[in-house]
Amino acid sequence: MTHPIHYRRAVSGDAAACIDLRGRTRENAFSAAELAGLGITEDSWAAGIRDDVLPGHIALEGEHMVGYCFGDRDGGEIVVLAMLPSHEGQGIGRRLLDMSIADLVEAGHSRLILGCAADPAVRSHGFYRYLGWRPTGEIDALGDEVLELHVGARP
Repeated sequence: MTHPIHYRRAVSGDAAACIDLRGRTRENAFSAAELAGLGITEDSWAAGIRDDVLPGHIALEGEHMVGYCFGDRDGGEIVVLAMLPSHEGQGIGRRLLDMSIADLVEAGHSRLILGCAADPAVRSHGFYRYLGWRPTGEIDALGDEVLELHVGARP
């Protein structure tokens, strides 16, 4: 039986489930070990949530996390949007992204950025562009294309 999706602000206790879910995404999955190699651990993620440096939102079906989105409050960056493959295409990612955009606007940002695969065959490539994000011409440290969104300029 499926339950309706509900959303809530992330709490530090969500960090372990976020790391687990990130390893189960269809594209751009990172295992806990790979995340740790990037300096992202359960403790660092929990601290970022607790200190409101990484404000985020969680989508739940019943008690099970099915997706999340986090932003960098100080940098104006959408750091991660992750969904279980079984829940793609239902509008959940877009709603999570909109909540994180609102957090960053509230923090005073009018230009937001994110790293996205440059390969048009990757779902996120078209997803963000459809929502109004535009390439900056920059490539980040992970080899992803940097996209920007000027808040208020959405079509």
